[in-house]
Amino acid sequence: MATAAVEIPPSNHGIPGSRMLQHVDLPEITSMQSEQVDPQSVATVWLGAFNRLIAGHDLDIQDLFLDISYWRDLLCTSWNFHTYHGPSKIMSVLKGTDQKCRLQLLGLDSSSDFKRPTLCPIDFNGTLQGIRAFLTLETNLGCGRGLVKLIRDARDGGKWKVFTLFTTLEQLKGHEESIKTRRPTGVEHGSHPGRLNWQERRNVEANCEGPLEPTVLIIAQIFTPKDKLAEWFETYAKALELNVWTKTSIVSSDWDESKRQWSLTLRRQSDGLDDTRTLHPRHVIQATGHSGEPYFPSHIKGLDSFKGDRLVHSSQFTGPEPDAKGKKAVIVGCCNSGHDIAQDYYEHGYDVTMVQRSSTLVVSCENLIDVDMKGLYSEEGPPVEDADILGMSTPNAVGARLKVDNTKEINRRDAPLLRALQAAGFALDNGPEGAGLFIKYLHRGGGYYIDVGASQLIADRKIKIKQGQEIERVNPHSLTFSDGSGLEADEVVFATGYQNMRETARKIFGDELADRVKDVWGFDEEGETRTMWRRTGHPGFWFFGGNLALCRFYSRLLALQIKALEVGLMEYDVD
Repeated sequence: MATAAVEIPPSNHGIPGSRMLQHVDLPEITSMQSEQVDPQSVATVWLGAFNRLIAGHDLDIQDLFLDISYWRDLLCTSWNFHTYHGPSKIMSVLKGTDQKCRLQLLGLDSSSDFKRPTLCPIDFNGTLQGIRAFLTLETNLGCGRGLVKLIRDARDGGKWKVFTLFTTLEQLKGHEESIKTRRPTGVEHGSHPGRLNWQERRNVEANCEGPLEPTVLIIAQIFTPKDKLAEWFETYAKALELNVWTKTSIVSSDWDESKRQWSLTLRRQSDGLDDTRTLHPRHVIQATGHSGEPYFPSHIKGLDSFKGDRLVHSSQFTGPEPDAKGKKAVIVGCCNSGHDIAQDYYEHGYDVTMVQRSSTLVVSCENLIDVDMKGLYSEEGPPVEDADILGMSTPNAVGARLKVDNTKEINRRDAPLLRALQAAGFALDNGPEGAGLFIKYLHRGGGYYIDVGASQLIADRKIKIKQGQEIERVNPHSLTFSDGSGLEADEVVFATGYQNMRETARKIFGDELADRVKDVWGFDEEGETRTMWRRTGHPGFWFFGGNLALCRFYSRLLALQIKALEVGLMEYDVD
């Protein structure tokens, strides 16, 4: 007997290969939740026991970790990113049955009031209370930071045990960052015939003159066209003395497996002249955005027959025509780009229709910030470094469960707008298993709209919605849909998203590399982001992308991996 196919709801759709996160049940609430406790004492006792455990003492790990516990580790127990689930798995890591455990010592970080052990809510609604403690850590190779959340075990007499533990490497011993007393002096005193001044040295370094070769070469996007951010990027690169080559393209690339070195021929426009250079870095980082090449539905019949003014992908949209009142614009796709383009069209006098084929997660910008970020990434929040530790400490599977309540609260606040959108025929969802925007972003890379104005235009019927139908054919001046209906169109923009980042790698570096690296983005079997900021499957080649917050946090971890390889602390093919 044939088994019927299970239909996956649109809210759960991810990019190909992305795993659905493991379902997480929150710990039971004990009757001792409201009892007075000393967080410092509780955290100290737990920490002492855990340090004895990792030192090899015979302790029962069930006394330290809940049955539904999680340990998220970034480079402290291996040269990879892992989320370990449950006491038995965690114990196997500590014993080194899966990989050599390099973690040696944890300590309490009480360097500020915010970081001292504190009793605090674990979930959004505050029904589950626990103790949060920031940590310092040492491994045999470096030092770092962490965070632990302890909860009473309702099934074991109310003992304080780990619900989530987070550890991340931040420095390598003997190779610490060049800050404070380790900063370069910037000047050489004494007599040095033929010496170069600072500007001359910078020019040599920036242009890779003479025998100077870069260790790492980053292939990045052009500075964002948003003027203020673009100016900041330029200022940042100049102040940090980063060697940035704009107007540069890759002519050819070759990887020497035996030398573990690239040969890259670059064509650069400098001072109005074309300059062709060949460089030999040991590492190339593709930082072209977490998406790949534009996905354009070239299978649709009749694309070449269109006689209107424009039919393009959203990445090629250069703005509406002036004085276009009455022209009909159709935007295919209802996520961020589609909404922004639709609003732009409307504000320039077009008759606008958006084609929504499935469903979209919509949140207002104000409520997203107030519910998801208030007290963390906000003016009254902690230093960004501490906020990052707190934000990144939650394993994605746990975060997805906790974000369900956040999403419900955002929806409650956005309810009038959401009801008006549905009344206008716009289909909504709440992300995978109701977990909201951030989990949908990590799982799919899109499928949402952070409202900055277009939603009200849809609610007011100023932007029309064509919902639930695929385009069957493009005609000279219209579109025909699968239900036989049609839409007149003078301009058509396909805001249909992007392919996997490895397809951009294919375009730049060729099939051999693209077929060797793994798919990027989405979740792996442990709930970590696939391939990004970590080994790709091709030595000397790395992917880097995500929003500014992710890039800020993971840039250090990528740099640590490259440094460890360069100084012989890490082997590429060994965890």
